[in-house]
Amino acid sequence: MSNRHLARTVAMQILFEWDFNNRSQKLVEVMERNMAEFAPGLHEDQKFIETLVRGVTRNMSEIDKTIVKYAPEWPIDKITIIDRNILRLGIYELLIAKQVPPKVAINEAIEIAKAYGGDSSGRFVNGVLGAIFREIAAEDDDVITPDKIKQQLREEKKSG
Repeated sequence: MSNRHLARTVAMQILFEWDFNNRSQKLVEVMERNMAEFAPGLHEDQKFIETLVRGVTRNMSEIDKTIVKYAPEWPIDKITIIDRNILRLGIYELLIAKQVPPKVAINEAIEIAKAYGGDSSGRFVNGVLGAIFREIAAEDDDVITPDKIKQQLREEKKSG
């Protein structure tokens, strides 16, 4: 398991515990305890973990609105705590942090969902993040998608 993948997993565990306890614990204490227990050798990645956790918590209102928009059949409080926090991490990396390619953010979230969520968690996370990606890709000419490639090939055939 790569250090970044492990760091994302620890960030998800921190967010899960904090959310599970109705955000009643001090976030910094939850972070310190989880990093000491699950990431003691990841000194350079502890900053990454903290950045992810703080980024999600600072932008939680916006992130949760995004979840509601792309999973309208699922009220935010009815999504399992694990799936909800995996989505929050994925959306943070996909829309806000933008430090990794979109496909990496989506794939990492799906892999964490498969490992820690329920039987349908991977599909659920993939569906929500995939819908977000398709919308941002449609708006961004620099993002190459299979649909854009097909369209380009059709246009090339027409022109000659």
